[in-house]
Amino acid sequence: MQLPPKVTDRAFERLAEIGAGAQGQALRVAVEGGGCSGFQYEIKLDAPEADDLVLEGQGERVVVDAVSLPFLTGATIDFTEELIGARFIIDNPNASSSCGCGTSFSM
Repeated sequence: MQLPPKVTDRAFERLAEIGAGAQGQALRVAVEGGGCSGFQYEIKLDAPEADDLVLEGQGERVVVDAVSLPFLTGATIDFTEELIGARFIIDNPNASSSCGCGTSFSM
């Protein structure tokens, strides 16, 4: 049984702050080949597609395509504000290693 990714309240709050849902947009989290560790995350605002897994909260949506979903089993999608900037982050238990930028990982 694959656990779908979780989205924190903080991530949904940030989407509400930027008005994503009001514009018909969702936060798309995708995994693609590349990056310094073999895979990299692509995180962007996008319109939901028919085959997406849709995670909803606080009137906002996070979507994951069917190809990316197995790579994100049990992951947590969060939003953080640090000195280097504010960004959405992925805490992925499937990643055996990741690089310093936090957007690339290997399995």
